[in-house]
Amino acid sequence: MTRNTLDPEIRLLYGDSLQAPPGYRFDAGVATTFSLDFETALAVPVSLALFAADNREEILQHPIALLEGAERIAGRLAVFAEAGQIHAAHAQQSRLCSLLEKVIVEVQAPKEGSFHPKIWALRFKPLDNEGDDLLRVLVLSRNLTRDRSWDVAVRLDGRRTRQPKAQNRPLHTLISTLPSLAVGNITEAQHALTMELAEDMRFGEWILPDGCETLEFAVNGLGGRPWQPQECTRIGVVSPFCDDKALATLASKARRSAEVLISRPDQLACISAETLNDFKHVAVLDEMAEREDGEEAESTAFEGLHAKIIVAEHSWDTRLTLGSGNATTPAFISGRNVEFFVTFTGKTSKLGSIDTILGEGGFGRLTRAYVPGELAAAEASERAAERVLLFARRALARGGLTIRCEAEPAEVPGSWRLWLVPPGEGITLAGIDQVRVWPITRGEGHARDAKVSIASGQPLDLGVIPLADVSRFLAIELKEQATGRTVLFSTGLPIEGLPAERDVAIMRSVINDRKTFLRYLRLLLTALGDPFSAALAAAGNGGGAGWAMSVADDEPMLEELVRALCAKDGRLDAVDRLMTRLSEPSSAGTDPIPEEFRTLWQVFRSALEEAGHGK
Repeated sequence: MTRNTLDPEIRLLYGDSLQAPPGYRFDAGVATTFSLDFETALAVPVSLALFAADNREEILQHPIALLEGAERIAGRLAVFAEAGQIHAAHAQQSRLCSLLEKVIVEVQAPKEGSFHPKIWALRFKPLDNEGDDLLRVLVLSRNLTRDRSWDVAVRLDGRRTRQPKAQNRPLHTLISTLPSLAVGNITEAQHALTMELAEDMRFGEWILPDGCETLEFAVNGLGGRPWQPQECTRIGVVSPFCDDKALATLASKARRSAEVLISRPDQLACISAETLNDFKHVAVLDEMAEREDGEEAESTAFEGLHAKIIVAEHSWDTRLTLGSGNATTPAFISGRNVEFFVTFTGKTSKLGSIDTILGEGGFGRLTRAYVPGELAAAEASERAAERVLLFARRALARGGLTIRCEAEPAEVPGSWRLWLVPPGEGITLAGIDQVRVWPITRGEGHARDAKVSIASGQPLDLGVIPLADVSRFLAIELKEQATGRTVLFSTGLPIEGLPAERDVAIMRSVINDRKTFLRYLRLLLTALGDPFSAALAAAGNGGGAGWAMSVADDEPMLEELVRALCAKDGRLDAVDRLMTRLSEPSSAGTDPIPEEFRTLWQVFRSALEEAGHGK
């Protein structure tokens, strides 16, 4: 962190922030987010365990990387998200999304607000198993989605010490409380992982960014008096969402002046002139600045504001607060929302002032002055419809819906019938005109009208689908009665009768021929901690002609297998697991494993058993 702390030219890439440092590998992680989408969540394990990419789309183009990423982080990552805030699509989602069932835990705020923190707590182990583990904390303003808004992030690296640190208490409190916020049951493995990471973070000692002398964590919404900024001389606020009460409270913290407020025009349109006048300068993101010079591809454009920043000056010091909380009553005053913040304190001459951080030399150069009246405030009917839809999606995500899975012997072999099972008393959805439901792996064409069944408590037949498409994630579309507004989201429901071989069926749907098997094998044999080679293997590059030849003559493959055997780093154990799963009798379809490799593998399988690693 430099003096121009929030200079738009200084970028922190999400994938790079998740990737292990050189000489280390990902070991465990816990993340929190308000919302997420499946594609971004699928790409995360690849960034953690294999390789980073400039954008999510690069990773999504390689199904074997997505599959292996999910395999490598199984049991070692838990992502906690607000129940009912998983994005869905009308089109079919990848079958691989179902593998996220073991990762995503839906939660609710204890005070009926929103679960809104955005953090990552990560642990990395040395590749040679020598030396201490490394810890990392990411404090973000963005969710785990494809959003291209301007955001702000903090990355703190450190190590676990022998003594707990008082400054880490809020971080420990948030992580250790997560299991108790789960909607429905949380697995023993997810609970143990979360508590283990919470304890690690309690003992963490962090490397402070340049210009910072101290740091302070804070959590709101879990009890006690909500955290607010201390009194100061001057204050500046960046918040995409805001309300009068919270803005007035923040402005009152400054004894001399509230210098600047940066928000969204649709939000400022709802703020009183009196409150806006509390700030010397009120600004919005300049539409011309949302797309950077020279960037033409729409996928690379930054659109909108999502960063949350508070800069407070006091005497010779600056306090810079970043995190999840908007300038709203639930975040800062009532404490109904669960929020997380980190505040850095340093000399203004080193950390920066409001002018250098939010002015023309920093984030401010992306803004323009707000013109009162330039955008009309949202009509009361629209705001009412949003509340109706919000309450309905919460009721469905938290209301005890389940899925029942039944084999269909009379249908195509390997097909299963899904039932949506509401609680016996049903679920009342006030103000909702229509409810449509379908498995995310099947798309809108498989939708069923579910309103009557949900209200009456009667099971609803969701149809017959192949085993690889069975998922506990459902897409739900709600239509509000008064305005006709709709919302589409997904939620993961407890599923009864899920076949044990479902995950194998998903794997076989990806590794479905000899060529793909060999590419996947090369990915497994890539040396740990070598992201470049992993990326090449996932893309099908760098394998050499030998990888397409007969396996019996494939010297490069033999060399890789021997190298992995000598390394004793678990790569051959991964190959053994792959061979076992693809050889299970329940696995349908053409066998993708070349017979020559089966013969070759028996030699290495025997070597593993002799070394005591055979499963």
